[in-house]
Amino acid sequence: MDQIQSLKLTAAKARLLAVDAIHEAKSGHPGGSLSCMDALTALYFHEMKIDPANPAWEDRDRFVLSKGHCAPALYAVLALRGYYPEGDLKLLRSIKGHFSGHPDMVHIKGVDMSTGSLGQGLSCAVGMALAARTLKKDFRTYAMCGDGEIEEGQIWEAAMAAAKWKLGNLCVFLDNNGLQIDGPNDVVMPSAPLDKKFEAFNWNVITIDGHDIAQILDALAEARKCSEKPTLILMKTVKGKGVSFMEDQVGWHGKAPDDEQFAAAKAELEAAIAALEEKGE
Repeated sequence: MDQIQSLKLTAAKARLLAVDAIHEAKSGHPGGSLSCMDALTALYFHEMKIDPANPAWEDRDRFVLSKGHCAPALYAVLALRGYYPEGDLKLLRSIKGHFSGHPDMVHIKGVDMSTGSLGQGLSCAVGMALAARTLKKDFRTYAMCGDGEIEEGQIWEAAMAAAKWKLGNLCVFLDNNGLQIDGPNDVVMPSAPLDKKFEAFNWNVITIDGHDIAQILDALAEARKCSEKPTLILMKTVKGKGVSFMEDQVGWHGKAPDDEQFAAAKAELEAAIAALEEKGE
């Protein structure tokens, strides 16, 4: 199986784990978790310099999930990467464990920053990237923001700071799925043109299909070549990607599937996994 096919398969498995965890918890955010899964898979299984056996490795690359409500996606990818057993995901949002609804850097191996209050994660990522520069370290910092989240003013303050310090070691994914909890972004608070706005803030902007693994890998390679500006990878994505009845539906922003819905979602995702496995043989 080639690299791209392998990453597609891993992303499909991570989608199933995330939906399963949300169903088990009867609470969570499937829509945005599924839309950012391909990029997270590419980061953790191809791009980032990390060691699951040594999560606190000082020279590791860092990742900040600024849209912290999509923790099920990050937890699923970390489990598949070997940070903890996949079965632990059954403890999502459970008092019996520490897999809270937003990333927890204190208790969860592999989580580099606790997030959840939207708009703050990018500032944390800027601080990490600036720390690497100050300490003369070569680790890179990656972040994932949501397109609803960027309505927060702190995002733009962080964007200005990153440009001022010419943080070429910072790469941010913007998950542009077009929807947020209250409805379409263009209705709630229009933010287009996002590419032109970040370019005006002196960022290197790369626009891609956020579900095309090859495009994601190419964008990451291009970002590494840009040493004088922070990079924004603007991903056009589909909320709920991979589960047909969740796709592009605002109602699946923060709702767990019931038993019948989960059975249907599981069947779809298992079929996708089987097809990818067969194709990769």
